[in-house]
Amino acid sequence: MPANLTPDYERAELRYRQATTDPERLEALREMLSLVPKHKGTEKIQADLKRKISQLRKSEARKPAHGPDLFHVPKGGAGQVVLTGPPNSGKSLLLSTTTGASVKVADYPFTTAVPAPGMWRYEDVQIQLVDTPPLTSEHIVPGLMGTIRFADVICIVVDARLGLEQADMMLKTLGDKGLKLDSLPRAELDASDANHYPALIAANRADLAAPGDLETLAKLYQGVLEVIPLSAATGEGLTRLQRRLWQLLSVVRIYTKEPGKPPDHSKPFTLETGATVEDLAAEIHRELPKKMKFARIWGDGRFSGQHVHRTEVLHDKDIVEIHQ
Repeated sequence: MPANLTPDYERAELRYRQATTDPERLEALREMLSLVPKHKGTEKIQADLKRKISQLRKSEARKPAHGPDLFHVPKGGAGQVVLTGPPNSGKSLLLSTTTGASVKVADYPFTTAVPAPGMWRYEDVQIQLVDTPPLTSEHIVPGLMGTIRFADVICIVVDARLGLEQADMMLKTLGDKGLKLDSLPRAELDASDANHYPALIAANRADLAAPGDLETLAKLYQGVLEVIPLSAATGEGLTRLQRRLWQLLSVVRIYTKEPGKPPDHSKPFTLETGATVEDLAAEIHRELPKKMKFARIWGDGRFSGQHVHRTEVLHDKDIVEIHQ
């Protein structure tokens, strides 16, 4: 069966061949995957694209923080949330307020020139937020889409007073780039679709907006994307935003302990929802799964010190003792 590739796909393929950096290649590959016709004749092409995307994502994750690509932000903490939005939506103030990161905050557009990360503490873990240059339908800074695509969760920041107009522009622009956004936790999305992301809309400056504006925005996107009213200036809505971002990241915190010793609650391991005891062992040390004989677990819904197999699925805040 012929592939019948479209002109848009061929243009994306040309961008991939001409790309000079891995983020540019990754962006082009994802766009190609979103544009390739889905039928039996393209199954091999789809599989090849997914393989290349997976390889590049792993390569990008291993890059050091001092790498030359200013638009690549190595992941840290429990997961990476990219803040994207139009000019003057308040992304930089949101990053500064929540993480304490030193960023330039001003009331004029295009203050942010390159991505800026910060860590937002959630209970005993950190969520990484990344402020980005503004995005409009007319102009996307080269490299910016690579930053957005590398994220675990996408947070669209709009000015609540202009929410309808700005949200519509952002969703259309990101959609034209092949991104599919959904307010479902990452674990509930199709893992084989590299263009499907958990996301939400943060309606900033809610304290200055008319109640009707926020109600209309939430109603319009009901069933599409969750809208969270907030104010980076007053702190309104930030607790709700943080809790929701944690849920979208789909990770669990696991504490470890040595036999005969109390658990270490200072630095929990963070693993994807659905991870097993064996996954935890590999996170601790790559050779540990081979040496592990069994494990004991303490946690909600378990017997204290329950003996479990390496395939046991872990729950948030479990305490695990691995025996070799």
